This record gives sequence, C-alpha cells and structure tokens, in this order.
Amino acid sequence: MKISVIGTGYVGLVTGTCFAETGNHVICVDIDAAKVQRMQQGEIPIYEPGLETIFHRNIRQGNLQFTTDLKSAVEATDIIFLALPTPPNEDGSADLKYVLQVAEDLGEIITSYKIIIDKSTVPVGTADMVRALIAKHCTTEFDVVSNPEFLREGMAVEDFMKPERVVIGTESERAKEMLGRLYAPFVRQGNPVIFMDERSAELTKYAANAFLATKITFMNEIANLCEILGADVDMVRKGIGSDSRIGKRFLFPGVGYGGSCFPKDVKALNQMAGVNGYDFHILRSVMAVNEKQRVILADKVTSHFGNDLSGKHFAMWGLAFKPNTDDIREAPALYLIDALLERGATITAFDPEAMPNVEKQIGKRINYAVNQYEALSGADALIIVTEWSVFRTPDIEAIKSALKSPVIFDGRNVFEVVEMKQAGIVYYSIGRV
Repeated sequence: MKISVIGTGYVGLVTGTCFAETGNHVICVDIDAAKVQRMQQGEIPIYEPGLETIFHRNIRQGNLQFTTDLKSAVEATDIIFLALPTPPNEDGSADLKYVLQVAEDLGEIITSYKIIIDKSTVPVGTADMVRALIAKHCTTEFDVVSNPEFLREGMAVEDFMKPERVVIGTESERAKEMLGRLYAPFVRQGNPVIFMDERSAELTKYAANAFLATKITFMNEIANLCEILGADVDMVRKGIGSDSRIGKRFLFPGVGYGGSCFPKDVKALNQMAGVNGYDFHILRSVMAVNEKQRVILADKVTSHFGNDLSGKHFAMWGLAFKPNTDDIREAPALYLIDALLERGATITAFDPEAMPNVEKQIGKRINYAVNQYEALSGADALIIVTEWSVFRTPDIEAIKSALKSPVIFDGRNVFEVVEMKQAGIVYYSIGRV
C-alpha cells in the first residue's frame, strides 16, 4: 500500500519504517528540512534498538522516503498517518495545534479518497475535529480513523511488528477493509485487530497508560510502606504478581514513572475528566505520589549526609527515563539532579545514550563521564537512577575503591541487599531494608 506518515518523531519514524518493512511504500513528511536531509542520507535521529537496521534496509530498497513536501506526499498515497506532537498545555490538556493545522492543510490538498489516521495520542473527540476541518475545504470522500499506538520505548520495533492488539476506531466499512489488509502481516499469530468507534479508540489509549501508571505508583506506595514495616518489596511483588488477575508486569518499584506518555497522558485524562465535571480521584493521587517518588532518593541522600550537601559530590548512573532509550522527557533523573543541586551537591553522570540530550537541556550544570567508572572518581556516593543492563554486574571492588565512602543509593533495586552488605557497602534501595 501507499502510505504517508506526517511527523518523524518517535512514533512517526517507527511507524513509517515498520510499515515499509512489510513491503509498503512509505513517505515520511517533516517540516524540519535539516532533519529530513539527514534521514535521506541515512542518519537516524533517535535511538531505538532494532530500528536502525530496518531503517537503512528500506531506504536502500526504496520503500522508505523522506520529504518536506506535504502536498506531493499526500497526492502519492492513499493512507495518511498523523504522528504529530501533542505536548501538554499548562492545564494538562493536549495541545492539538499541530494536528489541527495539518488537518486544515489536508483539506486543501485532498482530491481523491484518503484515509486519515490519528496515530498520535489525542483527546476524545479529536477525530471529529479533524473530520470537520478537512470537510471545510474538501468535497471529496475521505475517512478519519483513530489508531492509537502502544509502543514501549526500547521495545518499539518488536511491539509494532508483533503487537498484542491493534485498536482501530472507525465505523467506515471501506476503511476497515483497507486497514485490516494493512495490519494483516503483523497479526499472523492471531492477535486481535479490534474495531470500535473513534471516541472509544481515543479513550482506550489514555485508559491503558493511566492504568499502567497507576499500577507502577501503587507498587511505589507499597515499597515505601515496606521500608516502614520492615518488609521486602521484592517478596511482596512476587507474591502478588503470581495472581493472574494482577500479573507480574509493571510491579517493579523505583523512582517513579517518566517518559513521553505516562505523565502526559495521565494529566490529559485527568483534565478531560475535570472539564466534563468528573473528579478523577485516583489519577490525582497517582500524580501526587509520582511527584514525590521522583525525588525520593534525594531524601535518602540527605538522611545519610545531612540537609546541606555543600562539598558533597555524587556519581549518577542513568539519565534516561528508562533503559534502552535516549528519551529524557519527564525523566526522574532530571528532578533528582535539581533536588541535589539545590542542596549544594555536585554531580558527575553517565548514561549510555541520554547524555547528549541532557547536556542539550541543562548544559554544564553537571559533569558527564565517558564511562560508568569514570563517573565514580572522587564521589561521596553512587546514585543509580536508570536500570541499564551494563550497570547490573559491575566490578564492586572498583566501585568501592573509586568512591570516597562505600555508599550506594539504588533507585531501581539493581543489586541484592545481602550481596551489598557482604561487600561492605552502605546500601539504600526502594522498599527493602
């Protein structure tokens, strides 16, 4: 099929590349001319495991192209995905200016039947708004569909190529038939393509992310209670995770959720509820708990070293909001850095992928190391914020010899408590004593 993807951010680039991998001809459109030129030359703008290989392969095969020319891309394709940014407004609502502007533009371009698909996470009712804007300028038949993405950063290619489910919001039989064929190669093992109305599809994405954020936050509350009661959150996690009604995923405690989806979508769903007269008590609690959890390690640091951290220097392992990505949007590390710097500390950090993005955002407020061990040199303690695999089996003796004192604050429970005690390390983790 002939597909255009408007927007080459995280979702757009993964979507376009994966559709090209199954033999479709895909044109990705972006207004950033320099970015488009780099992609045309084979430079991939994001870090995502497995993406670079199929990105290069489909460019070579001619299945994947990039352009700034919206009109030519739309005219050459039948299915148009909108993968545009929907950043949060101050009140938590999603800013739809990019989506709605492109909808206006499409209305002036379309001269034959097209399927326009909202791939971005958008508020309930957006498909209706997009349809109305296009219809203002266009008399040609078209369909507007909601097809939310459920991609985990670090696993996005696998999630797209082998989805647990595909949600498609449309009541058009023509669109159902075309999109059923488009997604058929991805669900050959029998995973469902679920058709529903557009509004239900739009809400499904927010409901899924809000539920997962709630699950994470609940376990963080249990972890904090474990520390008070002398229980071990790992044992509690295994005990409840074996219950099929609960499941074992998203039960790992830590320093809160971050990234581009959970914080934004929880706020947006809460805001949607509020403007419609519903007080979403659970979501308000989730946001409040997560805000505190992001800086819980700062409280543990000051409990050990005192409130004034002037003259104290810390090594920090991990900056991305999760491993296997360079994404730092709403990353707990950034909030923790602010909290420690406000108390007078200095920091040297290492992350396998995210350091350039952090330096671009906060500059030289902290130091950056070339590897995890260089970050330790002369530090009063090590703070672990992201559970990259490279941090899981380090040289413990090298850590002890590089630090001024053998102290580790582990925000992701990377190490075992008993092993740390046996190694002579003062070890603080989440929900374990």
